[in-house]
Amino acid sequence: MKRLFLMRHGEASFSADLDFDRSLTPKGKSKVAHVSARLNELAPEIAQLYCSPARRTLETAGIVAERVVIKHQKFEKSIYEGDLENLMDLLENTPSKFNEVLFVGHNPLISLFAANLSDGDYLNMQPGDLIYIEFPLDSWKLITYGSGILKEVVS
Repeated sequence: MKRLFLMRHGEASFSADLDFDRSLTPKGKSKVAHVSARLNELAPEIAQLYCSPARRTLETAGIVAERVVIKHQKFEKSIYEGDLENLMDLLENTPSKFNEVLFVGHNPLISLFAANLSDGDYLNMQPGDLIYIEFPLDSWKLITYGSGILKEVVS
C-alpha cells in the first residue's frame, strides 16, 4: 500500500517583490500547524518529502517537520514551475521501499495532481489544505492517473 499526501502551502503575504520570495502569514502558519497535527495522526513518519523551493513552501514544510518525522527530502523547482508530468515523474521514481510520500506545492498544479491521481472531481485546495490518497500497489512505478483512492481532505 502506498500513501500519498499532497499539501498546498499555507496562506502567504504579498509583501515580497518576487512571487518566489513570498512568506507565510501568521494565519497561514497557524493553519499549517493545525493540518500537520492531523497528518501526524495519519502518518507520523513520511519517507519522502518533495517540496518546491519557494519560500512559502519551505516554511510550510518546516512547520510540518516540527510535527511529523521526515526521513528524506528533495527540493524540486519543477514543483514550482513545472506541470503534471514533472510531478508524476517524481512520484514514479520514488523508491518502492518508501510507502509514505508528501508533496508540498502550489495551486493550481497540486490540486490538478490530486484530481488526476484519484480520478475525482477537481478540489480547489485552499492554502494549507492536505489531501490524502491511497494506492493499493507495491511500487510507485505502477501508479497511473486515476489509480488512487481519495481518503481524506484536511482543511
